[in-house]
Amino acid sequence: MEYDKRHGGPYDRGSADAYYRRPYNPHYFKGPSYQSDIVEKTDMTEEEIAAYSLGFADQINSGEFKGWG
Repeated sequence: MEYDKRHGGPYDRGSADAYYRRPYNPHYFKGPSYQSDIVEKTDMTEEEIAAYSLGFADQINSGEFKGWG
């Protein structure tokens, strides 16, 4: 299945959380990240949670993470 990978969307947020080594926490933004309303897990559809999870897993599997040093 192909997921919408727009900035702020569920896939993007999962990927970003993993990249910055933040904990798994499904959510997304209705528009641009941090500039629009957030949708928390309790209000997400199963498909949106699956997109977040895939983005998170894809980023972990890539082995690429934010370097802090």
